[in-house]
Amino acid sequence: MVSEYCPVYSPFFGAMGCTCAIVFTCLGASYGTAKSGVGIAAMGVLRPDLIVKNIVPVIMAGIIGIYGLVVSVLISDGLKQDLPLYTSFIQFGAGLSVGLAGLAAGFAIGIVGDAGVRGTAQQPRLFVGMILILIFAEVLGLYGLIVALLMNSKANLNVTC
Repeated sequence: MVSEYCPVYSPFFGAMGCTCAIVFTCLGASYGTAKSGVGIAAMGVLRPDLIVKNIVPVIMAGIIGIYGLVVSVLISDGLKQDLPLYTSFIQFGAGLSVGLAGLAAGFAIGIVGDAGVRGTAQQPRLFVGMILILIFAEVLGLYGLIVALLMNSKANLNVTC
């Protein structure tokens, strides 16, 4: 039923939240993977023995995409034709929250991973510092995931069409 609180275009915002969650987190994850991978390739020329040890930034960048997948699946579960505008805006906000946080985290992981693995090839004691910085970069994406999960849990609070 179309009403002031349930317009026909309302599901669009929920679907856009679902899309933003997966697209932006995967953009961040792919950038982090590519940038770290370039650093590993350059480092592998000098120190091929450190390639497996320094694969950590690539793994951490890939985890960012999983955050977006989780939120996208949860949002898509709540999509329906008669969707209150309140619910669809909450879903859109949740998707943007995890998506943009994942994009920022992926950029940070890529830049730190590239410089970190190159530096570790020259000075192995930099490895622990690189891991700590990567953890702080990863947690930015985790913050977005937590906010998105909290927002999505409030999307269906006794609001009907």
